[in-house]
Amino acid sequence: MAHLRRAVELAAEALADGDEPFGTVLVAASGKVLFEDRNRTAGGDQTRHPEFEAARWAAGNVAPDERAAATVFTSGEHCPMCSAAHGWVGLGRIVYVHSSRQVAEWRAALGVPPSPVNAIPIQDVVPGIRVDGPVPALEAEVRDLHTRACS
Repeated sequence: MAHLRRAVELAAEALADGDEPFGTVLVAASGKVLFEDRNRTAGGDQTRHPEFEAARWAAGNVAPDERAAATVFTSGEHCPMCSAAHGWVGLGRIVYVHSSRQVAEWRAALGVPPSPVNAIPIQDVVPGIRVDGPVPALEAEVRDLHTRACS
């Protein structure tokens, strides 16, 4: 839960800086935090998702066997682009607070247009990967961040 809470803190930092509220923490099998980041799309580059940045960083800094044993803790389920990067780099388990479907439903309820990219479950992009989520204990907090982002 501590790593998920940090991912939510990073999502809040992103929102405070004018970005969409997403945060990610990459953790080694030993429990050591290897990398963390938040959404950085406000400048116009929609590929600056923290999950994608974690995969890119891991590819250049972590041995393949260590990548496979690592866990990505994130405030929201990976989009298809981030799922693909995760799979190509060979990162291990993913734990997320809310699903892509949930955020799409929240946005629709607020009258916000849908994302230009379909919400596809991670396992449909990266078959066989271990994924855990949603995590109901933190959903309300993250939903509030998304509601504030859409207001």
